[in-house]
Amino acid sequence: MPLSFDMPLEKLHAYQGRTPCPPDMDAFWDRALAEMRAVDAKPEFAKSAFQAPGAECFDLWFTGVQGARIHAKFARPAVRRGRLPAVVQFHGYTGNSGEWVDKLAWVGAGFCIAALDCRGQGGQSQDPGGVTGTTFRGHIIRGLQDGPEKLLFRSIYLDCAQLAGLVIGLPEVDPSRVGALGGSQGGGLTLACAALEPRVRRAAPTFPFLCDYQRVWEMEQAKDAYEELKTFFRQFDPQHTREKEIFTALGYIDNQHLAKRIRAEVLMGVGLMDTVCPPSTQFAAYNKIVSPKRLELYPDFGHEGLPGFNEKVFQFMLGL
Repeated sequence: MPLSFDMPLEKLHAYQGRTPCPPDMDAFWDRALAEMRAVDAKPEFAKSAFQAPGAECFDLWFTGVQGARIHAKFARPAVRRGRLPAVVQFHGYTGNSGEWVDKLAWVGAGFCIAALDCRGQGGQSQDPGGVTGTTFRGHIIRGLQDGPEKLLFRSIYLDCAQLAGLVIGLPEVDPSRVGALGGSQGGGLTLACAALEPRVRRAAPTFPFLCDYQRVWEMEQAKDAYEELKTFFRQFDPQHTREKEIFTALGYIDNQHLAKRIRAEVLMGVGLMDTVCPPSTQFAAYNKIVSPKRLELYPDFGHEGLPGFNEKVFQFMLGL
C-alpha cells in the first residue's frame, strides 16, 4: 500500500493532532448549546417549487443563534407508514445544499432528508455578521479577532446541531434512527453535528475539513480550503507573536477536540493522497472518536470522489 503523502499509515493510526485544545473546551460548547436551546426556532415548511413523484419537497426555515434565519431543503416520502429514518446532509465549503434530485434516492429508500445551507455561504441562509476583519472566503478565521464566541463556525456548528434536533423532533421521524453525512466541509460538519447532538445514531464523514489547523500550517498546506490561515497571519500577525493564542482559539472549532463527544457509530472515508485536507488532520479527529467506528482508506486518491464510498454510506445508513 502506498504511503500517505504526509505520514506513514502506522503513524496516522497513532497520531493525536497538533492544534492545542482550549482548557474550557467542554464548558464552551455546553454554554453554546444552552444558547442554541434557548432560541425559539420558529420552523416553517413551505412547499418547494420542485416536486417529484413519490416525494414531498419543502423549503425549511428556522431561526438559529444570533437571530439568523437558516434555510434547509427537506424531503420525505409522499406515502408514509409509521415513523421513518432520516438523514441530515451537509455541503462542501462555500457551496450550498445542492439539487433536489440527489435527495430522491433517500426518499425512495423510505428516508426523510434535510440538507442545510450554511450561513454566509452559497445558499439561502442569513448571516448577521458583526465581526472585525475580512469576510471574503474566510469563514475559519471570521471572528477570530473578537473572541471564540464570535467564531463563525461556532454558529455554523450550532446550526447543524439545531437542524438535526428539529428533524429528530418531527412527528414523521423515528428519533432513534437519524444519521448525518457529508464530504469535505460537510464531513467536518457531520463530525460537529454528531458531537453536539448525541441523538444522532450514525455519522458518515468523507475526508472531513475543519480538523487540526496547526498541522495544516506546519505542513505548509495552508492553501486551497485552508488558505485563510496564511491570510490571517500575513494580515494580523505577520511575525507569529500570537501563534499559540491563535491556534488555541481555533481549537474551539477543531473537530478533533469535539470528536470525543460523538456517540454515533461512525463510517469515515479518507484518501491518503489528499493535499486539501491532509490525512493526518483527518486521523487526528478519527483517532479521538470513542464510539464504534470504521475507516475506509483509498491509498491513491486525494480530495475527490472515492469510488464506491457513497454506496457504502447509503448501505450504512440503511442499517439505522
